[in-house]
Amino acid sequence: MPNRLLLRRILLRPPLSSSSAESAVDRIFHTFRSYSTTQTVHEDKQKRGNKWFTLPPFTDTVNGAALGRELSRSVGRDVYAKPSAAAATTALKWVTRCCPEIPRNLVQKLFRLRQVRREASDMDQSVQPLKRVGTKDSMNLGDRICLPISVKEFPDHKQKEGHCSEEEAEFIRSLVLYKDPAIIVINKPPGLPVQGGIGIKRSLDELAATCLSYDLSQPPRLVHRLDRDCSGILVMGRTQTSATVLHSVFREKTFGASDDVIKHAKSILQRRYLALVIGSPRQQEGLISVPLGKVVVDNGKSDRITILNKAQCLPSQHAITKYKVIGSSCPGFTWLELIPLTGRKHQLRVHCAEVLGTPIVGDYKYGWRTHKDWKPVAWSKTECHSNEERSKRKNLPFDLNMDSGSIDEKNLRLHLHSKQMVLPNVSLALQNVKLHAECDLSGLESIELVAPMPSYMQKSWDITNSCFDRGDITHS
Repeated sequence: MPNRLLLRRILLRPPLSSSSAESAVDRIFHTFRSYSTTQTVHEDKQKRGNKWFTLPPFTDTVNGAALGRELSRSVGRDVYAKPSAAAATTALKWVTRCCPEIPRNLVQKLFRLRQVRREASDMDQSVQPLKRVGTKDSMNLGDRICLPISVKEFPDHKQKEGHCSEEEAEFIRSLVLYKDPAIIVINKPPGLPVQGGIGIKRSLDELAATCLSYDLSQPPRLVHRLDRDCSGILVMGRTQTSATVLHSVFREKTFGASDDVIKHAKSILQRRYLALVIGSPRQQEGLISVPLGKVVVDNGKSDRITILNKAQCLPSQHAITKYKVIGSSCPGFTWLELIPLTGRKHQLRVHCAEVLGTPIVGDYKYGWRTHKDWKPVAWSKTECHSNEERSKRKNLPFDLNMDSGSIDEKNLRLHLHSKQMVLPNVSLALQNVKLHAECDLSGLESIELVAPMPSYMQKSWDITNSCFDRGDITHS
């Protein structure tokens, strides 16, 4: 019907002169072809919409890994970085970036079954045929990826699985210390695992995806980890690009730690932990630099991290930690400030227990001998909360308890807290890189974060300070 109406309009036009008749025919032919093409494009897209779910067109992206390396190397140096070149983005990366709610194994399965298509960028607005695309195929500007329409049903199913009650969601949001367009930082409570695994019902990565996305379609991504029983600052990237930048910054910090120690170079990423240990180090401050490796114990039932020597033919990773005695110490206890220059599993716990000979309070894995005959510290200060007062306190979601576990109790909690962190302003760095082809990262401002201790550690701090007030100890 639309074609007949168009033909009628053309036929009813006034007659043309012979000189312009030929050009008029050309115009009529061009009009028919243009209209026919537009209608075909519309029909084809309508058909595709019934079968395919089309992702947004691929756009130029910042190379997050390169930007992270430049940030790590540009501290205190007059370096002009050029990290704005587009990263080689594969089809798999683009799908996972656009659809973070779809499990990666499902995306890979779609590629294996050859159910993923690509529509090349159409400069002349003509319909481009859909072609199969592989996981490692590079994306070009304007390309669109098409997935089976059935994947649109998955996000709703996923959302129901990760549902949180209003009370739980409010509690998770109350942990937020800092938020900007690139990162989100929380004060991790002790007892809540960072990442899911066997036997773990709820983890922070899952909860953050449900409760901390805010106005973004992408969930926050982990860029480093804290032990389950450790508390304090935990940083997550709010987008794929910012997470890649932070991953690179954390990785470069570990790889360049030895050079920084030799050159006394300032690091763009600084972390400070607070720990209460049993005993006292021989030196008031120092540097620990030893290789760590994993060994299997209990007939293969479990493993642990330990110091390795050259005679042991086991893979190892070098770990470096600065330590300093701070504040006061009750008889048999010392508060330490720990600055990890590398990021190895259980690094601080092993360094305290096996190198300094002062295991962290509540660390039964690496200080079980010291804790075997543990006796609570007597304390009768009025600041001590009675059992009645504690019972009145509102129970926290996820069966968390941050009140019990101080040194005046029999069952101790791990006294290791990520108290302070200084890291680059990733959000500002990304803005600068997108605006300028060349940008000076040497003067980029940093973000300083501080997290309060959990209440049981604060109570142990008060107990040791009361010992100092009574004159039982000397200030270190």
